[in-house]
Amino acid sequence: MSAIVVGVDGGGSKTRVLVADETGRTIAEADGPASAVRPGQADRSATVIAETVRRALGDAELGLIVPRVLCVGVAGVGREPERQALWQALAALELAEEVVVHADATIALDDAFSDGVGVLLIAGTGSVAFGRGPTGTTARCGGWGPNIGDEGSGAWIGRRALSVVTAASDGREPETALTGAILTAAQVNDVNDLIAWAAAATPAALATLAPAVISEADAGDLRANAIMSMAAEELVLHVRALARQLFMDERAAVPVALTGGLLKRGAPLRRRLEQRMKSAVPGAQVQSGDVDAARGAVRDALRLMAGESVRA
Repeated sequence: MSAIVVGVDGGGSKTRVLVADETGRTIAEADGPASAVRPGQADRSATVIAETVRRALGDAELGLIVPRVLCVGVAGVGREPERQALWQALAALELAEEVVVHADATIALDDAFSDGVGVLLIAGTGSVAFGRGPTGTTARCGGWGPNIGDEGSGAWIGRRALSVVTAASDGREPETALTGAILTAAQVNDVNDLIAWAAAATPAALATLAPAVISEADAGDLRANAIMSMAAEELVLHVRALARQLFMDERAAVPVALTGGLLKRGAPLRRRLEQRMKSAVPGAQVQSGDVDAARGAVRDALRLMAGESVRA
């Protein structure tokens, strides 16, 4: 084997690694824990990525081969300081001859549209939209992180559900089936126990509450349904903002790709989102195919190995 490359998709819930040969054929893969970068924690993310890459290489008996290129797309590196911090941490670990770091949306956009135009919406633990317009201009919307953004994401849904449950406990809102569902999901016995649970909860932990909200919404609980409707509305706003910015008008023909744990084909939130886009972004042309961000990272790695320019 003359050369191999590695593509990594690092998110708020898990890390996915693909190892490919110089033709792009996948020869190994592995999943690991979350590796999304939080400010000041690039070293932790790099450690998770390195361990998952080494496991993929070891499982394929490639541990003695140094990959030509490691291309990492990870949540939390939309700002240059975080991107540089992660690049430096990964380069110091000597995982490959060359290392390149992108935002997670960049590699996902590559897999969804290659060099073409379109808007990609990601909703999992966090949320972000990224697009490329007819002039080649790129732009992003959202992705501001769990403390001040990530609207419509799993963590956002979980946080909203906690607020509803505590309000219902106070009598500020009517009783809701969310109370029992959230207590079960958080594995606590009483609403008061949610104070300590929420104080220690990571974005990934908050996102574990989202399935309970989705289930109760499907069962007809009004408050759960309201949270899911708000989530869909928030995500639609991401797409509409980029449609206006890159295509001048939300009524223009805009290819749209959806990905992330909450937007898999057939997922309840995806159905709500597609229905809402018919009126809010009437030009949206939603693609049915799956988006594989790690596969997009492999494509960028192969471009770099071939000496072609790689998008930042």
